[in-house]
Amino acid sequence: MKKMILVTSPPGCGKTRLSKRLASELPHVVYLDKDTLIPLSKQIFAVAGQPYDRSSDFFEKNIRDYEYEVILALGFEALAYDNTVLINAPFSREVRDAAYMKGLRDKLAAQGAKLVVIWIVTDPEVCHQRMIKRNSDRDTWKLTHWDEYIAGVDFSIPTTLGDPATSENLLLYYNSTDEMAEASLARILPLLQEDQ
Repeated sequence: MKKMILVTSPPGCGKTRLSKRLASELPHVVYLDKDTLIPLSKQIFAVAGQPYDRSSDFFEKNIRDYEYEVILALGFEALAYDNTVLINAPFSREVRDAAYMKGLRDKLAAQGAKLVVIWIVTDPEVCHQRMIKRNSDRDTWKLTHWDEYIAGVDFSIPTTLGDPATSENLLLYYNSTDEMAEASLARILPLLQEDQ
């Protein structure tokens, strides 16, 4: 059965590392990374005469939701030609919105596909250290205002997709240490390969 896999979590939890690993292990995968849209977003900031700040009100109002709209549209288009689309993006609000997720599942079902969400569970301080190490301009505001930023981030496991112990729609990947990550990969990879 066709599927759309969303690899989700707050920033710095390890989405890109996991996404690329899964994309290399699963057959017939189209890999999409929302960060690929950042050059377009930067141009919107520039044209609008706004400082580049992905935590700003300007970003929230004029860019954020459109990035998700575009990456999902690309994903749906790709599903017409291949079996699996894997999208690397936070979806941190969306996975907690039951109506949004139901709409996405229904739209996928109409295309003969199912939705699988992988939520990455990572200690916030591990994320902090990873952001420092990757030294990306998308994290500048977050690192400068860490206490303010982290107070607004929900690291808890989303419940809108059901109990992760029994739901095939929500898979948990623990990524605070390399050992936890390898054990999680060994557990979830066969689940993703079952109906390939």
